[in-house]
Amino acid sequence: MTAHNPSGRPRKANPSPTPKRKSSQRAPRTVRKKSRGFWGRLIHIPAWTLWTGAVLVSMVYATLFYVFFVSPFSFRWKAIYGEPVYPEGYDIRGLDISHYQTSIQWEKLRNASIQNDPIRFIFIKATEGTTLLDDNFNDNFYQARQNDFIRGAYHFFVPDADPTAQARFFLHQVHLEPGDLPPVLDVEKSGSLSPDELQKRVLTWLRIVERRYGVKPILYTSHKFREKYLSTPEFDAYPYWIAHYYVSKLAYKGPWAFWQHTDCGTVDGIKGHVDCNIFNGTLKQLTSLTLQEEEEEEEDGAAQQ
Repeated sequence: MTAHNPSGRPRKANPSPTPKRKSSQRAPRTVRKKSRGFWGRLIHIPAWTLWTGAVLVSMVYATLFYVFFVSPFSFRWKAIYGEPVYPEGYDIRGLDISHYQTSIQWEKLRNASIQNDPIRFIFIKATEGTTLLDDNFNDNFYQARQNDFIRGAYHFFVPDADPTAQARFFLHQVHLEPGDLPPVLDVEKSGSLSPDELQKRVLTWLRIVERRYGVKPILYTSHKFREKYLSTPEFDAYPYWIAHYYVSKLAYKGPWAFWQHTDCGTVDGIKGHVDCNIFNGTLKQLTSLTLQEEEEEEEDGAAQQ
């Protein structure tokens, strides 16, 4: 049945209601361009700019590397990978050896030279602490005399060991003869000792050995170590053998007898590297430094005449 229409006008159909958006549907987002980021921007930088920056960074790195790693050790690098630099103005040359040089070809060493100067003297490690005798000492000590080198023997000082026992051990193992260099004390470590304690112990060894041979022993140590631990006046009385590597001139201003200037020397008759030294004087002065005949023997000879 048709519904009643008072106006008589045809009734318009009701418009369809606007459909509601379901909750699962979302409004379209505005699309934004993504940022290129560092690498995205980098690819748009001109190539010449990148190359210039890379070169500048490399130059800075190379400069810093040279200043901190190469320059302070340039002499050592030259010594290891090239010809060692030998100080000028000295011609009395020598070596110091131990079991680290293994088997030495003495005939070749006898005729070897450094900078066209013959090798005049050899220091040989003898003892260390209170019990250690260098494995090659006896053979090296004998061969050095047989091959006409001026020889010497040194003791490696152990700071925490009894200095009297160390001196007695050295004297028991080493028998120097006239023509040999004075005994040598090698001091490189302070151990647990204060400077005062170390000085007293070092002096104990030096004085015991001096009484035995009647000469001042030679004191070996590095420049920096001496400045820090053994710079008091009583040590000035002992001939100084200074270890100061890879420098053209010594920074030490005091008197010195021997200078160990490199541990990277090479000579015929010794495989690998060896410590090289110079004497601060003439051959005659070196000879006068050696042990002489005892006065008692000289007096006996004079009486027989």
